[in-house]
Amino acid sequence: MHVNLFCTIDISYPGWPSLVRQPAFVINYSIERVVSQASVQARSDTRSVSRYLYFLFFVVRRRRIYSNSYEFLWYKQTMNTGRLGSGVNQKGDILINGRRQKLSYGTSAYVTQDDVLMTTLTVREAVRYSASLQLPSGMSAAAKRERAEETLREMGLEGAADTRIGGWMHKGISGGQRRRVSICMEILTRPALLFLDEPTSGLDSAASFHVVSRIARLARREGMTVVTAVHQPSTEVYGLFHGLCLLAYGKTVFFGPAAETNQFFALSGFPCPSLMNPSDHFLRTINKDFDNDIEEGLHGKKTTTAENIDALAVSYKSSMHMDKVTRQIANIRSTGGEVVKMEGQQPSFLMQSFVLTKRSFTNMYRDLGYYWLRFAIYIALCLCCGTIFYDIGHNYGSIQARGSMLMFVGAFLTFMAIGGFPSFVEDMKIFGRERLNGHYGVSSFVIANTVSATPYLLLISLVPGAIAYYLVGLQRSFDHFAYFALVLFMTMMLVEGLMMIVASAVPDFLMGIITGAGIQGVMMLNGGFFRLPHDLPKPVWRYPMYYVAFHKYANQGFYKNEFLGLTFPINQAGGAATITGDQILRDYWQVEMGYNKWVDLAVLFGMVILYRVLFLAIMKLAEKVKPMVNGLRFRSTQPSVHIADQGSKANGAM
Repeated sequence: MHVNLFCTIDISYPGWPSLVRQPAFVINYSIERVVSQASVQARSDTRSVSRYLYFLFFVVRRRRIYSNSYEFLWYKQTMNTGRLGSGVNQKGDILINGRRQKLSYGTSAYVTQDDVLMTTLTVREAVRYSASLQLPSGMSAAAKRERAEETLREMGLEGAADTRIGGWMHKGISGGQRRRVSICMEILTRPALLFLDEPTSGLDSAASFHVVSRIARLARREGMTVVTAVHQPSTEVYGLFHGLCLLAYGKTVFFGPAAETNQFFALSGFPCPSLMNPSDHFLRTINKDFDNDIEEGLHGKKTTTAENIDALAVSYKSSMHMDKVTRQIANIRSTGGEVVKMEGQQPSFLMQSFVLTKRSFTNMYRDLGYYWLRFAIYIALCLCCGTIFYDIGHNYGSIQARGSMLMFVGAFLTFMAIGGFPSFVEDMKIFGRERLNGHYGVSSFVIANTVSATPYLLLISLVPGAIAYYLVGLQRSFDHFAYFALVLFMTMMLVEGLMMIVASAVPDFLMGIITGAGIQGVMMLNGGFFRLPHDLPKPVWRYPMYYVAFHKYANQGFYKNEFLGLTFPINQAGGAATITGDQILRDYWQVEMGYNKWVDLAVLFGMVILYRVLFLAIMKLAEKVKPMVNGLRFRSTQPSVHIADQGSKANGAM
């Protein structure tokens, strides 16, 4: 299949140094007669700087592997803008064969620099789960397992297949093996275009060679195009690349066949010394970070790195490599073909939700910090609570004691639910990586997390709740205990939903815990215990905060469940000898008696659903709004570069 991709993207990056003026440049890359163009407008503070415009032509073909060496993180990010949209302002279109098409599932895959993996899974489990999430629904389960095993063999991971990836609890596999696991997950679908950000990071020279050679072999066999960003490839690894793109501070130093780079540098006056790694020589020649070290040119003349870069850029512009790429660009624009898409469809929504639920349940079971540590702490706290309020009795003084104990359960035990926030943040990181490559949607993630967490939260509600309930001596009937456990379960589910919303806004787990604790602290103050409802100041604290706080409904549900049907003796001269639970609820705790306890439980259930729907909406909205916000924030004050015009000029000059 002939694939032609034409992409026009305007990209702006925030945070440019105020004293450094960086030039703008244009990137064109393609997969088998596939061209993508991106114009990058550098900035100085809030003012646009466009003193120079340099052209980088990046044309690649199928069954090839290309290296992108760079001297600035900026340029590495730019090469991956088609996959990585965080922190950049992008606008324009991606056209494949003259039609709009995104670099998405089945068309491309991106292996990020950081290995974000589920540490509790074994290598085989991680790859198999990924295969179940990505591979077409038409493939049988056996075929998906075989694809996973084949991929493990290709990356040399058979020996570590049954070893856990490892985290803070288990040492697990090495950093190089983690890198190979990340690559495994993205080559399962055999994407047409594969971006690799430092694929050899953490690998020794032998492992680097074998990994890159197997990727090259896979690219030839499956018709894939591989674009990698590498720091320092060894001589053997460098020899595996078909093409090389060298960028230096906004200028294209070279793009062409990797085998011809030595000749180009030699003709430009910078020959590679014998017995020296060519890639080391190239990067050393154009690296301005150590500009006090002067390079010696062909004729023994001392030159600065800036002069080296200028000389190489001028030489490249007048070279046959530039001319060849320009002609290829013109040819690509005049061709057309069919839309590139993966054969078959992604697994259904229900299948993805099922696989994610199974994976999440396994992770929660194996991660002691997710629920098991909380379970132990809850048991200890409920033992403390039960022994402090042990056999509370039914005298007049037990009214206040009952209320205090129920408030502790409804407020402080649910407060402890924030303990699982760090583990959820790790899940969010994994979701972000997999979502970037289109493995599944936000809805599947939310449903899977909710369903997999339910059994653990129910267990935490029943066992510690029973210890506290029966030690204190609350109403003995099973239906009263069942209601007590249900309210406790709903409040824990609700707090987890609240922390999911916090995680979407505050991804750092320390800041997230502080934020979640602050929100719950405010709700706790308005729950109707520390300050009775009628005594709350009406502006803000009673309307609306009292009705927003879930503690209101939890406390009132607990109170109605416990006090209704009970009587307590009182010692008042000339008064009644007893006081009923209805009177206590109405006069002592100022509980709203217009509805029964099941309404409070229903409100809590509604809030559980609401918080998760809010999280889902925030995540979906963020995907659409964040690029728009970045566009407004970093929009250039000068007219943007029009790629089509530049291309027309280039064609006219030919």
